[in-house]
Amino acid sequence: MKNLFGLAFLLALAAPLHAQTPEETAMAALREAPIWDGHDDVAEQLRDRTKDMLKGFDFHDTTKGVPPNSYGGVAMQTDLARMRQGHVGAQFWSAYVPANLPEPEAVRESLEQVDTIMRLVAQYPGVMAFATTADEVERAMKAGKIASLIGLEGGHSIGSSLGVLRQFYALGVRYMTLTHFRNTPWGDSATDDPVHGGLTDFGKDVVREMNRLGMLVDLAHVSEGTMMDALDVSQVPVIFSHSGARAIDGHSRNVPDEVLVRLKANGGIVMQVAYPEYVSEALRQWEAEDAAEKAKQASLFPGQPDKAKAAVAAWEETHPAPKSTIAEMADQIDHIREVAGIDHIGIGGDYDGMATGPVGMEDVSGYPKLFTELARRGYTKQDLEKISSGNIMRVKRAAEAYAAAHKDDPPIEYPVEQLPLAAPH
Repeated sequence: MKNLFGLAFLLALAAPLHAQTPEETAMAALREAPIWDGHDDVAEQLRDRTKDMLKGFDFHDTTKGVPPNSYGGVAMQTDLARMRQGHVGAQFWSAYVPANLPEPEAVRESLEQVDTIMRLVAQYPGVMAFATTADEVERAMKAGKIASLIGLEGGHSIGSSLGVLRQFYALGVRYMTLTHFRNTPWGDSATDDPVHGGLTDFGKDVVREMNRLGMLVDLAHVSEGTMMDALDVSQVPVIFSHSGARAIDGHSRNVPDEVLVRLKANGGIVMQVAYPEYVSEALRQWEAEDAAEKAKQASLFPGQPDKAKAAVAAWEETHPAPKSTIAEMADQIDHIREVAGIDHIGIGGDYDGMATGPVGMEDVSGYPKLFTELARRGYTKQDLEKISSGNIMRVKRAAEAYAAAHKDDPPIEYPVEQLPLAAPH
């Protein structure tokens, strides 16, 4: 009997003092593996608010003292203080310009956005570190700095030129979203009427050249046909830098199950977005109803915009827009895990590219709340570390390994377009 009491005492000593709460599990994971976020639009905000001028801009705190953006917003959703609160350890900063620009102008403005990101990172050497490789990201995180990478948002930014693509890579760009809201001459967008049925032959060569370089292929914003064609061609895991699960929210920006199944075989990841319309099916449905109401009132009151506006306001007063929630984000992550698996999930908030994030995650400081919700649902610390940065680290290393193995492959070549010369003066 004495030996039994002794054994029980030893077992009690070996047991943890208490089971970890969801909050403790989440914070333990984020301390071990800070978030590597797939998409942030600070550079777009700077272009809008300051015309890319950094003089006088304080990135430590952007909740006040920054010029408003063109649609009236004052506070930004990202700054260094709130990134620390959100446990963001690495960030793909988006170099985005509108998809309706003529291609030569898109190339120039995209170069300016890359320059803005590089200048911003250089301005805070004690807090941020420019990174192009997985090893550099790892070193920056260990040093307590925010590893800063560049993603090019939209294939219009290369002007249908593999030469331009290669030069963006040389500058440090490490992913490209194949399309944005509009089709390119070589690929279909998720939010435009399809004209190619996916990728053209040139578009497929864009994917091949990105593989050869080691630039990640980003399928956020592309049509389902483009997703399928890219998965057919890519020899490297692909990413969706800021998307969700279409089975939960039916927006075309999200990823259908047929693609999630293929993503598992490809090794790629969906980096869960926080953009409310892509998170909440109820909000998506409300926006369709709101658009229908506006069209109805415009039809009922032609030439009387004040009456139409008042009628829409009255409808919206009795039909308020639903708010997207952290639980809905977690629902999408649950679905991706169910179809593709835990190894195929990441985080890509899209902050400063939207009016607000979900309730409780209005800005980048809210990420721990999402991870707490996932822990509450039974995600382990190891699961959360994969979602926060482990999975994207694996994908980035796979892209680098493929590029290293094919470093002697010749670049893919196309004859350049001959632009008409200006008439002599």
